[in-house]
Amino acid sequence: MKFEFSAETQHLKLQQLMEYVSAHSPYYQKIMAEYEVSYKSINSPADLVQLPFTTKDDLARYNDDFLCVPKNRIADFVTTSGTLSDPVAFYLTDADIERLAVNEAESFRCAGGSSEDIYQLTTTIDRRFMAGLAYWMGARKIGAGMIRVGPGAPFLQWESIQRFSPTVLIAIPSFIPRLLDYAEANRIDYLSSSIRSIICIGEPIRNADFSFNELGKRITSQWNVKLYSTYASTEMGAAFTECAEGRGGHLNPDLLVLEVVDDNGHAVKEGETGEVVITTLGVEGMPLLRYKTGDLCPVYYAPCACGRQSPRLGPVVGRKQQMIKFKGTTIYPPAIFDVLDMVKEIELYQVVVSRNEYGNDEVTILLPLQLQTPVFQEMLHSLFRSKLRVTPLLQFVTAQELSLRIYRQEKRKPEKLIYI
Repeated sequence: MKFEFSAETQHLKLQQLMEYVSAHSPYYQKIMAEYEVSYKSINSPADLVQLPFTTKDDLARYNDDFLCVPKNRIADFVTTSGTLSDPVAFYLTDADIERLAVNEAESFRCAGGSSEDIYQLTTTIDRRFMAGLAYWMGARKIGAGMIRVGPGAPFLQWESIQRFSPTVLIAIPSFIPRLLDYAEANRIDYLSSSIRSIICIGEPIRNADFSFNELGKRITSQWNVKLYSTYASTEMGAAFTECAEGRGGHLNPDLLVLEVVDDNGHAVKEGETGEVVITTLGVEGMPLLRYKTGDLCPVYYAPCACGRQSPRLGPVVGRKQQMIKFKGTTIYPPAIFDVLDMVKEIELYQVVVSRNEYGNDEVTILLPLQLQTPVFQEMLHSLFRSKLRVTPLLQFVTAQELSLRIYRQEKRKPEKLIYI
């Protein structure tokens, strides 16, 4: 059984990490001196409270001070996606790349994968994107096949499926409806395809109670495939992946120490939502201690029905930096996406958050021009009022312009949300 939780093993790895950063990390050497903390005093995850949290601002401001090896030992140079700020550099040694492979191999196994599978990668493997490399390395680690198609290109996706018979797609879930619409428009029998499951990255497909959200329902109502949700980031160099039970993404305790904390920095209880904080184990290039991801997730410590004992994270509720105060209501972007995903006529959309002259948040939804009818607008406004109690502004542009806004060439992921 993988993802087995061994407190003794995790404690040993944490002690090794503390000794390592004390000797090699300029940033954490400074922090431990400032807080008068000896690495020897941290022997278990509970002892980490002696140290302050590491924030995204810290990582951006002192980026190279986190590096623990000479740059001539760096094997791969990657950056974060830069969703809300400038991308941050992350440096990987050969050992860190191998750690990525181990993580993804175990994640694939958690999602029912084996050497009998063929994976089709519908996301980029270039543009300094860590995840694409990890997926490829993980497939090789378990002895499975990998088809590197890349983002978009529905014709090429289906041509590859029909030619090579992959069993698993790795995809941003909002791309799947586009893929199915293309198949229907071109009379492709997707119901008889070789695909049996989809590993969903970058977007939630479940509600807090683990039922499918509107995007998950939209996919599974059309296609009899198994969906596996994942949660990961460049900073953690690891992933929380669902098992067949679909009750949250499992922690790999050999690679991460997990904390989930409230606004006061205290651990939340079973089933409660808090900010995800990680400490990376086994990282050589840029290890992190108590790194606040900004992501808000519910956490579950009880054993899973699959038999794994490791903690699990529920779907991302939102990001702290992405909280929107709109007309007196607090909203996170996934709630807006969920409403839009309920409407089958909406194939493309972009949510634009801006500030008005009074410094308050404004929300505008960009939609295809062909939907600009009074009946459609009233229906969508009514839906927003019933679900979120507020109605955003609607703006209609050509499908071509909207597609160019969402799928920008210089970006690695579709931009469903922008701040201006």
